[in-house]
Amino acid sequence: MYRLDAYRVYLFMGGLASLAFSMIFTALGVYYVQTVGMNPLQLVLVGTTIEATILLFEVPTGVVADTYSRRLSVIIGFALIGLCYVLQGFLPFFTAILLAELVRGVGETFTSGASDAWIADEIGSERVGRAYLRYGQVSRIAGFAGIGLGTGLATAQLRLPVMLGGGLLILLSGLLALVMPERGFHPTVHENVTPWAGLRAITRTGVQVVRGRPVVLMLLAVGVVFGAFSEGFDRLWEAHFLRTLAFPAWPALPPVVWIGLINAGSMVLGLAASEALIRRLDMADSRRLHGLLFAIAAGLAVSVITFGLAPGFGIGLAAFWAAGVLRSLQHPLASTWLNQQLPSRVRATVLSIYGQSDALGQLAGGPAVGLVGLRSLRAALVFSGVILTPALLLYGRGLPMNEVEQPAPAVGSGE
Repeated sequence: MYRLDAYRVYLFMGGLASLAFSMIFTALGVYYVQTVGMNPLQLVLVGTTIEATILLFEVPTGVVADTYSRRLSVIIGFALIGLCYVLQGFLPFFTAILLAELVRGVGETFTSGASDAWIADEIGSERVGRAYLRYGQVSRIAGFAGIGLGTGLATAQLRLPVMLGGGLLILLSGLLALVMPERGFHPTVHENVTPWAGLRAITRTGVQVVRGRPVVLMLLAVGVVFGAFSEGFDRLWEAHFLRTLAFPAWPALPPVVWIGLINAGSMVLGLAASEALIRRLDMADSRRLHGLLFAIAAGLAVSVITFGLAPGFGIGLAAFWAAGVLRSLQHPLASTWLNQQLPSRVRATVLSIYGQSDALGQLAGGPAVGLVGLRSLRAALVFSGVILTPALLLYGRGLPMNEVEQPAPAVGSGE
């Protein structure tokens, strides 16, 4: 039944996943604070748990995707992520949520490198940059609908959008099993190579590719920085609105509705920004990508620090939206630039190493930001913004943007 066009399946996957995630995340932060009763450190520890899991499993699952099937890896990943949120909705206890995040962490590692590598192989690296941006646009449109649906469900009961969103992700996994093609991928392990030898060989080749390309090394270092920044920001922004900035007295809306409106505004602005980028940016121009990523990192640092220092709701909202727009552009641009440097045979493995660098950053930065948050949410968010500054130094080094690919040893060959 694998008859559908890969590009359409990719956009469908992004749309349905975003619908589900928007339903979940519209309510999840409020659910954690109001129903489970988490403090700032516990909010960050939830993220630390998933990132520790990702750090352990990211590269092994990426190697599996390169060795056997990227399609299968994506299907497994969405099923596990969906199961995580179904469990969290049924069990509103901090310990149970930590255990569920372990399941999600494994699921995230199955999807992270595999989905990007799958579409790059199916449609070609020369088209993948625009595909990433279109995927982001479809995701925002579907996410906008998910915010409305999640907000409506959450006003009845906070756990409903969490559980139903998880169910949608499990459904997506089943649908992908029926319609997702895999024509451009050729398994790396050959008949005369044992599975374990193949796994070791593809891992070794992926590491050699990383070590031999300064741009890839630089992007991995930037991944650590962005991971350290994002963990605290992602876990504390809702608490900052709820406890520090406070929502306007008029209109008198429930907190979950305000969170939904804030997310909706961020998605609309991100959609407009990505459309402008698609129309004006040549995604094959590495130097332009480099300059734009530097500007995004600088703007993001300023926006996050402003959000933390904001004296009231209005300035805080503007700064948060600015940060959201910049983050929505950073990932597809960085992924495009990284894909331009990678040979197909180890793409999922190296993208998984990239995901592992993000997890390492979140593990390093998250608990520190959470401890600061116990004293002051403002200080924690300002600290998160300051963490971004090393990315400016890394981007500013002016490393060569267009490198000639060095031949890597054949998988399964001897040393």
